[in-house]
Amino acid sequence: MRRIIPAMLLVAVLLYGMLTGCQGGTKLDPKNPVTITMWHNYGGQMQTTMDKLIDEFNVTVGRERGIILNVTSVTAMKEQEEKLAMIANGDPGAPQMPDLVTAYPKTAALLAAKGLLAPLEHQFTASELAEYIPQYIEEGRLSDDKLYVFPIAKSTEVLFVNQTLFDRFSAATGVSVESLATFEGIAAAAAKYYEWTDAETPDIPNDGKTFYTADSWSNIAQTGMAQMGSMFAGPDRLLTDTLSYKKIWDFCIPSALSGGFAVYNGYSSDLSKTGDIICSTGSTAGILFYGDTITYPDNTIEKVSYTILPYPTFEGGEKIALQRGAGMVIKKSTPEQEYAAAIFLKWFTSPDINMRFISSTGYLPVTKEANDENISQEIAAVDNINMKKLLEAAKRMYAEYSFIVAPNYAGFDAMNKDYEEQIRQTMYKGRQQVLTGTGINRLSEDLWADFIK
Repeated sequence: MRRIIPAMLLVAVLLYGMLTGCQGGTKLDPKNPVTITMWHNYGGQMQTTMDKLIDEFNVTVGRERGIILNVTSVTAMKEQEEKLAMIANGDPGAPQMPDLVTAYPKTAALLAAKGLLAPLEHQFTASELAEYIPQYIEEGRLSDDKLYVFPIAKSTEVLFVNQTLFDRFSAATGVSVESLATFEGIAAAAAKYYEWTDAETPDIPNDGKTFYTADSWSNIAQTGMAQMGSMFAGPDRLLTDTLSYKKIWDFCIPSALSGGFAVYNGYSSDLSKTGDIICSTGSTAGILFYGDTITYPDNTIEKVSYTILPYPTFEGGEKIALQRGAGMVIKKSTPEQEYAAAIFLKWFTSPDINMRFISSTGYLPVTKEANDENISQEIAAVDNINMKKLLEAAKRMYAEYSFIVAPNYAGFDAMNKDYEEQIRQTMYKGRQQVLTGTGINRLSEDLWADFIK
């Protein structure tokens, strides 16, 4: 006769097995709990949710297993990364490293090189790791191929479209929202939009409006070249003198010179809220900064709606997008401390808990189950219409796209920052030359020749 295990008992057994992992030999004593210190960089709504989840962990799994999680620092990521670099370098006055901390792979590499991080593979079974999205796990492996950075939440990039403004433009010109699926289609729409808006004031020349901008032009270069089967970054330089990159240039520069693309040092959501652009590419985590109104220069306010589309591709390219987001690392310590920290990570990234953490933030969960099932439940339940549209786009991208990560080797950040500054300066200065009568096509080629010297 087959035994029937009561449902609650079965759940308890499965959860215990999930949280035990490969460290069956490491024992914790609930009567003498281990205290785990933690730093993180989450603010606002995510900090509130994080605090609630940590409290919940401490009174449930933590109490049962003998773990107390104690958050000792909450700061912006830049400041936190600086403190971690001080620890890695052994600087005077460096704070004591916590047991758990959010970090990007580049900073984790500094800590691991000094022997300050615990590899994580032995804390998880192969079947447990298989529950996570493979690219997210691979991003956390460093040069020795060991897993140090564990994923807790990720973001990618999408196309935000002010549908209210676009509908007016579409009705007048016939441009469809479907054409925005490619970068070439965005450039063509930008040209038409500038001409259409410029023609509305025939007595004022060159006052057409910008259609599009990107939060990061370097992300377009990284992702676009990957879509075309090429690479943007080499070991010691950016590969901007290739034919693949020239296609990136021909998307970005002529449209900026002609006035169709906005050159702006802030976030694209700022321009969207004033009606200065119709669409932009940016992080899913930026959804919280898009409202449902436009405030015009004369202080009139218009109610608007947004459409959120998957990240565009270059014609003939693969569906590839950039994934971002810090993970958590565990300090190399005693077996008990490391084991206790890993128990929290398993609990925190389990599908239901992970969805509660990222719900209504624009971040994405890290397990296959959460992306396959929990996101659909969140779409049905969420009240914010922009968040609903974002999750629908993210779900589609999870099914159809491959994801890349930015290089984390020494020097890339500086090269990437220089590129972003140079490309924006080129766009702005070139636009000023066009306004004084210089031809766009010839100027773009001249600027290209100077850029790759």
